[in-house]
Amino acid sequence: SATANTVMVVIKLLALGLFIAVGLGAIDTAYYTPFAPNGFTGIHQGAAIVFFAYIGFDAISTAAEETRNPQRNLPIGILGGLAICTVIYVVVGAVLTGMVPYTQLGVADPLAYALQAAGYTRVGWIVALGAVVSMAAVLLVFQYGQPRIFFAMARDGLLPQWAAKVDSKTRIPWATTLVTGVVVALASLIGDANETYALTNIGTLFAFTLVCIG
Repeated sequence: SATANTVMVVIKLLALGLFIAVGLGAIDTAYYTPFAPNGFTGIHQGAAIVFFAYIGFDAISTAAEETRNPQRNLPIGILGGLAICTVIYVVVGAVLTGMVPYTQLGVADPLAYALQAAGYTRVGWIVALGAVVSMAAVLLVFQYGQPRIFFAMARDGLLPQWAAKVDSKTRIPWATTLVTGVVVALASLIGDANETYALTNIGTLFAFTLVCIG
């Protein structure tokens, strides 16, 4: 899973790099005025909506028992990843809002839309393909982390002991991996996208709040 994730992340970063390189030449500074059209309220609400973006950094900690030298590597992975992603978010956001008016970006694939609106249709297709790979990478990280959380809870007696079983050869928590995969697959068949985003968002915020209080 680590190898598969690495390959997908490389593809994702290449797609974002392509978007930035092409988008820099299509920026119209007039779109930056007014800079914050909805004021601090809009910034605050936008930040609240994307709070689930932090789940990925939290998921890194669930791999502690399968990490070489976790005392050294986990902090580097979490803080380094957070710093890199913050820079990428800022750069992509600046290029994106400089290519098209922000009012047109309420679409499912804003990066590809912005490129197509600027006349870079083929590049937009490539970036859209990168977005598909990016989603797969994100889902893989979540599917990797959740079974290990259930495994740790079962080992501590908070869940039935069958959830703490590991494979004799690979040493991974196979029982919780299968259960998590089936539950997520069934939920994705009937779940509403907007409700799922909202539940994931408030769930992440609530979990982080409990951790901070603890």
